[in-house]
Amino acid sequence: MKKLIDGFVRFRQEIYPGMQPLFQMLGGGQHPRALFITCADSRIDPSLLTQADPGDLFICRNAGNIVPPYGDTQGGVSATIEYAVQALSVPHIILCGHSDCGAVKAMMHPEKLTSMPTVAMWLNFAESARRVVLDGNPGGDEDALVEAMTYENVLLQIMHLSTHPSVASALARGTLKLHGWVYNIQRGQVEAFSLEEGRFVELTNESIEHMPDATPRIRRATYYPASSRTSA
Repeated sequence: MKKLIDGFVRFRQEIYPGMQPLFQMLGGGQHPRALFITCADSRIDPSLLTQADPGDLFICRNAGNIVPPYGDTQGGVSATIEYAVQALSVPHIILCGHSDCGAVKAMMHPEKLTSMPTVAMWLNFAESARRVVLDGNPGGDEDALVEAMTYENVLLQIMHLSTHPSVASALARGTLKLHGWVYNIQRGQVEAFSLEEGRFVELTNESIEHMPDATPRIRRATYYPASSRTSA
């Protein structure tokens, strides 16, 4: 705790004075640029990774960066998503997995989770990613399987996101984009899923101009009331 308290003291004495106008503005409300859903892993720092300022990111963290499908578990993750989209009108949701993820490693050996039944139940929301990878690569190297599962899990959770009514509505209106990222801790690299290319591509300077995104292509239906139709 000493390191943490010392850090706060330095923040209060050295950082806060220079950022006081920003914090005074934020004291009146928030308008985040994105909802950032990622793992609870201590090595992941969304604000450091994106060089975001206070107020830029609305952050949701849990083991395995999991988003339960709507209706299965109406808990904190679902409430956070709904609030971010409905109340804060975030234009982007970033779902970010990462290398060396303990939750993904645990998915490889669910039999070892008998002492952590809550974790085991939670990871069931990633079971489809596990099955896709294991069934498609029988006898594969474990490290390679874990890496593949990390990417597949991001895509699965993006699918789950689309089942939430607030997200589905915003997608249909064209006011929200979804992004699937995988962060490599050792290399300091982020790969983003490009629906257009059907693969993960590295984020670079060029990504600012052509941002890869994982937003589902939703056909927007047009409804006409019966009274507006002309009779033959």
